[in-house]
Amino acid sequence: MKTLKTNWTNNEFKAYILLYAANADYIVTDTEKDIILELVDQKQYHTIYAELNYDNDYTSIQKIQYNIEKFNYSENDIKKLLSEIKELFLSDGKFDYLEKYMLKSLERIFKA
Repeated sequence: MKTLKTNWTNNEFKAYILLYAANADYIVTDTEKDIILELVDQKQYHTIYAELNYDNDYTSIQKIQYNIEKFNYSENDIKKLLSEIKELFLSDGKFDYLEKYMLKSLERIFKA
């Protein structure tokens, strides 16, 4: 199995994972987009969005795992990231089944 490496900054990685999560319900709301744009500028957002749209789930998961390791995320860092993802999900006032499933899936990925 080949590891998929990236040359992202930590903010670009967070933008990627938040955008990946925001797509759980197949709709990225304006509020979700604004939250992500707090991490990266408009150009980076569009670059990351295009990359995410090109990636399949397997590729995305590989990139997420690589960057968790690359940036040496501790257990507390992971908890904070999961909290940020949950806040992103709640930003539109609902936390639907697909978002709950995505959060559980990401928890499993981070433990791997």
